[in-house]
Amino acid sequence: MSEINVKGMRKALAALITGRLEEEKDRLKAEFQQSGHINSCFIDNLLPVEQAMEIYQAFPSPEEMAIHRSIRENKRVAAQMNLYHPLLEEIVYAFQEPAVVALCTYITGIRDMEPDEHLYAGGISLMSQGNFLNPHLDNSHDNDRERYRVLNLLYYISPDWKLENGGNLELWDGGVQGDPRTIVSQFNRLVLMITNQSSYHSVSKVVADGKRCCVSNYYFSHLPADNESYFHVTSFYGRPEEAVKGMALSLDRKLRNFLRKITGKRLVTTKHIYKKDD
Repeated sequence: MSEINVKGMRKALAALITGRLEEEKDRLKAEFQQSGHINSCFIDNLLPVEQAMEIYQAFPSPEEMAIHRSIRENKRVAAQMNLYHPLLEEIVYAFQEPAVVALCTYITGIRDMEPDEHLYAGGISLMSQGNFLNPHLDNSHDNDRERYRVLNLLYYISPDWKLENGGNLELWDGGVQGDPRTIVSQFNRLVLMITNQSSYHSVSKVVADGKRCCVSNYYFSHLPADNESYFHVTSFYGRPEEAVKGMALSLDRKLRNFLRKITGKRLVTTKHIYKKDD
């Protein structure tokens, strides 16, 4: 490992992140707050290349991660960070340091944001050939339905990742019947994306023989990113060319939304939480 040792690594990584965000905060703010599209922005060369490569090399194999496979998605995820290389936990939590949160608040204008120490739906993810994530809205709240999910922070670390590899972030600015705007999952790139009632996004199918790795964080707030209260579970949609699949996903999200609103409970208890006492 380089000059960033395990001891003090989190604050050192956070300092590098804040320094880079500080350099471009006004450009990022203008890009994020532009009207007419899903509020989002990205910054390249977030960390020195050597540190970004170390994070990539620390990723576990797909077999060491949980698999999410259904008609909605196909990917590998992990949130129990103490099972893996310590560098991975440190980079995840570097994005939760107060100085990073403060800069993201300035850039996005979203009020009262708080990071999530339990990594509900956060942590790390890996996608390889054939993996995908259908268009969807992230669920509106945290696991206890106490705070709104308001911002996604996606840090991509796969070297030499190109548009033609697939596995790229797609933002459906005009809704899922339109054409998506693609943000390539480029090495050492951080994307900030709002989570609200219209932030439809997806990941295109990976077609290359490689692994697309991402470090994910979600910020929450007691206030919605929009100006009105709302609630929904993670809601998946078919792509425009997926008519039959789209009908199945429509039934799926309506049923899950109905049952969650009636019972107030998840149909399946999530395992995607960092249980720090384990």
